[in-house]
Amino acid sequence: MTDNMALSTTTDPPVRTDSAGIDTEIVVATSALTKRYGERAAVDSVDMTVRRGEIYGFLGPNGAGKTTTLRMILGLIRPTSGSVRVLGRPAGSRESSSSTGALIEGPGFFPYLSGRANLRTLARHRGLSDRCVEEVLDRVGLVDRGDDAYKSYSLGMKQRLGVAAALLGDPDLIVLDEPTNGLDPSSMADMRALIVDLARSGHTVILSSHLLGEVQEICDRVGVIANGRLVRESAVSTLLGDALLKVRGVPQDRVISIASDLAGENGFEIDGDAVLLDLPPERAPDVVRALVAAEVAVSSIGPTERTLEDVFFEMTTTSAPMKGL
Repeated sequence: MTDNMALSTTTDPPVRTDSAGIDTEIVVATSALTKRYGERAAVDSVDMTVRRGEIYGFLGPNGAGKTTTLRMILGLIRPTSGSVRVLGRPAGSRESSSSTGALIEGPGFFPYLSGRANLRTLARHRGLSDRCVEEVLDRVGLVDRGDDAYKSYSLGMKQRLGVAAALLGDPDLIVLDEPTNGLDPSSMADMRALIVDLARSGHTVILSSHLLGEVQEICDRVGVIANGRLVRESAVSTLLGDALLKVRGVPQDRVISIASDLAGENGFEIDGDAVLLDLPPERAPDVVRALVAAEVAVSSIGPTERTLEDVFFEMTTTSAPMKGL
């Protein structure tokens, strides 16, 4: 497993190649990918790997380089240096483009045409049948509104039509930039279910989203970019780490002393009136015995799990060591 911080020891899956010697399990691979605008590096030496059949969450603050990276993966802009290969071919090549669908920075359609007519225009340009249009309209739940003018669509409907356009031709790789933007909670749940279904049916999805709970729920792996650099690429489960023990008791200085003895100087952190110990939940009885022996009045103790939001903000807003990672 690719992991920029080398914290995982899991075994990589076996390499499978086609007749041309291309690794068929790697859908996107970037090497030292860099894009400069004058002296500013919007994307700085990014090494990124997306595997077949996974949902890859691509995360970062505004201005971190996400959209620029996605545009280079799609061949919409050229890198200053480094390389991108999509499905074993150079990004933007006919072979890679024909097997890729994307929704980047919101959909763009003819406002006075209906949703169905817009999709048919795109489909015919690509040599696809009208049947493909009906299939994708059904998949995103717009069949009944397909004949309405695009200009009359709500933001959420426009977003769903953009996803439908990305699905035309049943591409191997689907790149979605904020696909749930503007959707109501029910439609957001439907979109998440659709993305999961796409991966289960053999598609590979790159999902860029600011909804970290959504990413944590459905993504297999994530890449986190900050200031143009990929600061972490990891399985979600590895990124979150194990549950921590959360202890509340007084006096707190004794709790801290016990935490240091049991978990080590770098194995705990203070969270308000609580102390978080980097110990598995099954060690709770040992911790309680030590606290009682030190005459600590324990008010609560139990496991607490980190969220993707916790980890994301640690990686993108501080340079402090990240406990549990």
